[in-house]
Amino acid sequence: MFGWPVVHVAIGRKNGRRRVAKGIVAVGQFAFGFFTVAQFGVGIIFGFGQFLVGLTAVAQFAGGVLFGVGQIATGYIAIGQFAVGYYALAQVAFAPRAWTPHERDPGAEELFRGFVSVLKNRIST
Repeated sequence: MFGWPVVHVAIGRKNGRRRVAKGIVAVGQFAFGFFTVAQFGVGIIFGFGQFLVGLTAVAQFAGGVLFGVGQIATGYIAIGQFAVGYYALAQVAFAPRAWTPHERDPGAEELFRGFVSVLKNRIST
């Protein structure tokens, strides 16, 4: 698809150069794909790893456009120890609607409590 393999796994080096996984599903130390699992990578739709950017990201350093979850997270909705976004749930947040130990915006609280109730309903059924 798009000239890429559906799944590409790349680890180690080839001819002294680091290998980069590039595919619809990309897995490796360095990766670029629609769905990515990597130490460092770009997941166009979703990324999971240590340092990831994409539409949605779950990582230690998560640069999400819509949604980011990580120790350091960005996104329209960001959840992390340190978060930057429009809605943020964090210890330290830079957001118009933040829920932190020192700040409790009603809009942020409603959004994040809604997430919890949806998860509880999904798990119990």
